Amino acid sequence: MIRIEKTFGTLILLCFLSQLAVAQESINPKLIWAVNKVDLGTVLEEQGLQVAEFQFTHTQDSLFYIETVVTDCGCTTVDYTRDTLRVGESGILQVSFDPSSGAGFFSRMIVVKGNLQGVQDTLYIEGNAIPKSSDPVETYRTRKGDLGFRLSKVNVGEVFANVPKLKQVEVYNFGNTIFYKDSLQFNGPEYISVMQLTDSIMPNDRGLLQVLYDGALKGDLGYFEDQISINWKDSTSYIDLDVLADVFEYYAPFAKDNLKIVPQLVIEPKEIDLRTISSKDIQVKNVVLSNRGRQVLEIKKIQGNCECLRLELPKNSLDPGESIQLKVVFDPKGRKGIDQRNIYVFTNDPLNPVQLFLLKSRIE
Repeated sequence: MIRIEKTFGTLILLCFLSQLAVAQESINPKLIWAVNKVDLGTVLEEQGLQVAEFQFTHTQDSLFYIETVVTDCGCTTVDYTRDTLRVGESGILQVSFDPSSGAGFFSRMIVVKGNLQGVQDTLYIEGNAIPKSSDPVETYRTRKGDLGFRLSKVNVGEVFANVPKLKQVEVYNFGNTIFYKDSLQFNGPEYISVMQLTDSIMPNDRGLLQVLYDGALKGDLGYFEDQISINWKDSTSYIDLDVLADVFEYYAPFAKDNLKIVPQLVIEPKEIDLRTISSKDIQVKNVVLSNRGRQVLEIKKIQGNCECLRLELPKNSLDPGESIQLKVVFDPKGRKGIDQRNIYVFTNDPLNPVQLFLLKSRIE
């Protein structure tokens, strides 16, 4: 009986070890890719084929070669290292994308299959393709000097303080001057910079500018509108651009178990309805801010969307379980009809670092 039990236990152990070996084999990568996704950014149709390059290293003792590569779109073609690789040797896979295949955001998938069992990796290219305009005057309505823009302002969108945000801006040259990349000059705050992506912007042709917004250098949170200016050497005309951005603090993901430990902001009420009021009467209301977490809550900034608001806070930090009153003063002078004010509270609450409450009214 004892002998049978030992034999049975040995079989179970061998089965477990074989399963473990299979599991380890399945998670050990055969190829190490430098990157598995390439962002081509904004691509103009007339720029022609755009090439993304992926580098890989073979890690197994067996000889390796790429057997097949499959793409999910006829707009992509692939070329790759066809040599047989030994352990430690590297290869390259190039994906060419045709921007004339469609307009707008694109994301294309490339599946790479090798001769070794378990080698089937997935790569991606993405970007934004812009077709050539048949009517530049209608498309680029905002004129700044010889250059035409689609929009009157450059909206960078959401910017997080941990990494700079890039925004490509399409322009059209209505003049006779050639704008060269290495001649571009920029004047603006240190947290914004501008470069020209295309080598030149020829007359009656398009080009790309790139705006970089660094939230860490900005050193502030909330909505901002900055004015910058650009020009090219040997040119006396400056082009003024308004740059819009919403800057936020970045908080890394955290474990679910820490949900009740981290600071938690609760706003009561989230909406104040003043109903019908006179434009001559200043309104004063209080909003309660509470910390339901187990760590200190830091109120980094409170921002309203109008100079008609005055926001008064007795302190900027709340201990666990503490509550304070935010005094909201609204001056409706010069306003009429249905009105809504947005008030944003920026804190170190990692789950909801920015919260909004509303102030509504009908002004007579």
